[in-house]
Amino acid sequence: MKHSARQIFRVVIGLLIFATGIVITVNANLGYSPWNVFHEGLSNTLGITLGQANIIVGIAILLINIVLGQPIGWATVLNMLLIGTFIDILMLNNLLPKTTNIVYGIGMILIGVLIQGYGCYIYVSAGFGAGPRDGMMVVLTKRTGKSVKLIKTSLEVIAVLVGMSLGGRFGVGTLLMAVFGGPIFQFAFKTVNFNIRDVKHRFIQDDLKLLKNRG
Repeated sequence: MKHSARQIFRVVIGLLIFATGIVITVNANLGYSPWNVFHEGLSNTLGITLGQANIIVGIAILLINIVLGQPIGWATVLNMLLIGTFIDILMLNNLLPKTTNIVYGIGMILIGVLIQGYGCYIYVSAGFGAGPRDGMMVVLTKRTGKSVKLIKTSLEVIAVLVGMSLGGRFGVGTLLMAVFGGPIFQFAFKTVNFNIRDVKHRFIQDDLKLLKNRG
């Protein structure tokens, strides 16, 4: 129990760091990441915050993942609820710097994505599953037999197109994050000697089975 509590705390800290990286890229004012173009479009349409839109989309994707048979971890649920909450806390209280300078903005984009990479390492390495969007990518890859790259790119393109139609901001920052996001995450993982394939996840289904067997 103590070990699980420590790991859950690790997940929460990782998600806070991840959300901090997201807000830094938002405050660069060069366009949102592919998924956040969709989140902003949804927030504009429904009159809600960016964080609330993030949570709503996360819930919808989580339900789809469950229907498709993707195992769900506690970190998946926490990701769905906490990243959006942390985004709103950071943005509504103006806790992070903003810029309208394109050079500073590019720097903030790169730094923000790097911070997201370290946040991802911290929460995923706890072994309680990944976020709903990553789960969808995994389950669709398994279901279709297509490559991860193709599925990931397809999902992000759809998110951008729908988001833009709803008024989400697409810009040079969107392109930077789409092109360099993967390599920057990989760089972050290398600096801490982290291989995401080595993580053995414990899912909610596993805990339910354990409780059932003990009962």
